[in-house]
Amino acid sequence: MVSEVTMMDKELEEFIAYLKEVKKTSRNTELSYKRDISKLERFLELQGIEDLSKVNVTTLQSYVLYMEKNGFATATVSRNIASIKAFFHFLFRKGYVSEDIAEELKAPHIEKKMPEVLTTDEVNRLLEQPRGNTPKDIRDRAMLELLYATGIRVSELINLKVSDVNFQVGYIICRDAKKERVVPFGAPAKRALTDYVRNARGLMLSDQSSDVLFTNCSGQPMSRQGFWKLVKYYARKAGITADITPHTLRHSFAAHLVENGADLRSVQEMLGHSDISTTQIYANMSQNKLREVYARNFPRG
Repeated sequence: MVSEVTMMDKELEEFIAYLKEVKKTSRNTELSYKRDISKLERFLELQGIEDLSKVNVTTLQSYVLYMEKNGFATATVSRNIASIKAFFHFLFRKGYVSEDIAEELKAPHIEKKMPEVLTTDEVNRLLEQPRGNTPKDIRDRAMLELLYATGIRVSELINLKVSDVNFQVGYIICRDAKKERVVPFGAPAKRALTDYVRNARGLMLSDQSSDVLFTNCSGQPMSRQGFWKLVKYYARKAGITADITPHTLRHSFAAHLVENGADLRSVQEMLGHSDISTTQIYANMSQNKLREVYARNFPRG
């Protein structure tokens, strides 16, 4: 049994090594766990607790209450609880504590916020903004059309290769470290993409042998920040007052599909969600909209 809280640093380093070597976590995850446990250690010191054997469920619940009273966001409190539970489970398995006291900690309920979704009119206004015929205008039009037509993530959009696009059938292939998925696109996106590949891409590339689909004005691959600024710019031009991001188009794609009768499994597959509960929020949005329409228009509502 480790007696001194000041010695927790040693156990914490062992825990981080375990995460890295066994769990194969990312560096950011490891740093997050380390920050969370270090904050707990400081709290224990302020409470005069210098022996890990004196830490019990009440102590940990007091720390959770302390975080909530001091204005920590619900998501932050939940993350800290997850870190504490993982750490104490590790301590218990290694024999540093006699019981897994953090097992009983409960994370606060997190209300899922409804995502920001554009109306079809707002989407149309946004997609109409790149009106010119310069290579940049043609590229911007293709990127916006494809993003809305497929609902892919911005990271997937900017990492697309020309070879990932099937122009004849009308689909793209999105790849990540674990899997790939096929996502169809319609005629407007096909026209915009074809125009871009035929008339603009070659003029923008700095390396003509590159297979990268979208580049910035310097001929290098487009960055997330660069595309984020592009969306903000065209949203302002379209007179859209909502503070939208590229992810808003992904939400809008999904919401509009469900609103028009698409089944959740198909939408889940196109979005690349591993759990259908993540996709369910769009069905909830659609049901809420139907209820609003009913309440507004039904004479005995």
